[in-house]
This record gives sequence, structure tokens and C-alpha cells, in this order.
Amino acid sequence: MEPIILASSSPRRQEILKMLKIPFRVIMPNIDESFSPIVDKKEIPELLAREKVLAVIHSLPSEQEIPWILGADTIILFNNEIYGKPESQEQAFDFIKKFQGTTHSVITSIVLYNGRKHQTSSKTNITEVTFAPMTDEEIQWYVDSGEWHGAAGGYRIQSLASCFIEKISGSYSGVIGLPIFELYDILKEQGYSILD
Repeated sequence: MEPIILASSSPRRQEILKMLKIPFRVIMPNIDESFSPIVDKKEIPELLAREKVLAVIHSLPSEQEIPWILGADTIILFNNEIYGKPESQEQAFDFIKKFQGTTHSVITSIVLYNGRKHQTSSKTNITEVTFAPMTDEEIQWYVDSGEWHGAAGGYRIQSLASCFIEKISGSYSGVIGLPIFELYDILKEQGYSILD
């Protein structure tokens, strides 16, 4: 298999590629993640994933052949508000307090650049995550674990947060940050086989 450039420093995304035995190297793109308020919030992950791919393309020497670049971005949407990575323990507590006893959407988009065809394609996964009602003590216990660091919405579904997640409707791997079904589908469409 040809190596893929992963335009993300996310350890979770790297773990998924390793599990699928897809060879890759990481190039962390430097992009501005702010966006215009007129943009449909559900489109933001795809726009940011595209920006990451483009940033990597522009960072490479012009004579270098670029086979494949994979970009991904995840946001949490709740009551039409975006919840990114909390900046403090207090903000993480606030996020989880809002999520407890309710359902929110986790939107992950992936963008694949095919260097042979010089084109990009994209897929988006939307998964609904329902938190059980939580006491302030439970929220504080979770926040004290430190898992909120660097996690959209301030939680990691694959770790201690699973104690409080009542159900998910959609893709577990999408919530982690790289929806495996969509990834396999987009690779297959572009003629990249992981079956070798």
C-alpha cells in the first residue's frame, strides 16, 4: 500500500490508520480554524478538513510527488452552538454539564486528496450521542481525570466518558474522529485498496 499523509496530529486518527494497516506519516497543517458566522455550522468540519489538506499540499516542495493526503475535522453541535476543545477545566465542566441528560451531534468530515487525479473527495458522518443525567460530583470526577484536554466537547467516548454515555446513534469511530466506514468507502472510490 502507498503511504498516506495524515494532515492531523490526532493520536486517535493515527490509531485507526494503524489498525487498518494503512502506512502513513503525519504532517500537522497550520490553518486558521475561525470561520464566518454565515457558514452553515454542519459544513464547518468539511471546510476545515479541506483547509488542512490544502495547507499540507502548499507546505511540500513543488517538485515532490504527492500521492495521498487525508484530512479530517470533528465538531460537536448542540443547540446550534459549536463546542470545540475546552480551554480550561472550568469550561470542560460547563460543556459536560450542558451535555448531561441530553443528545448532541458529533460531525466528522474526511477529505482525501488523490495526487494522481489532482482532486479531492469528501464524506461526512453525523452521529448522535446521548449522555445520561449526571450529578455535579460525577462531572467533576470526569473532568478531574484530565481526559478533556484536546478533546472536542471535552470528552473522549473511548475512555472514562463511556461511563456516562447512554447511547450513540451512528458511528462510534466517527465520534473518535475518523469514521472507518466512510474512510474505507472514500479510499475504495479512489482506487486505494487496503485489502492488499
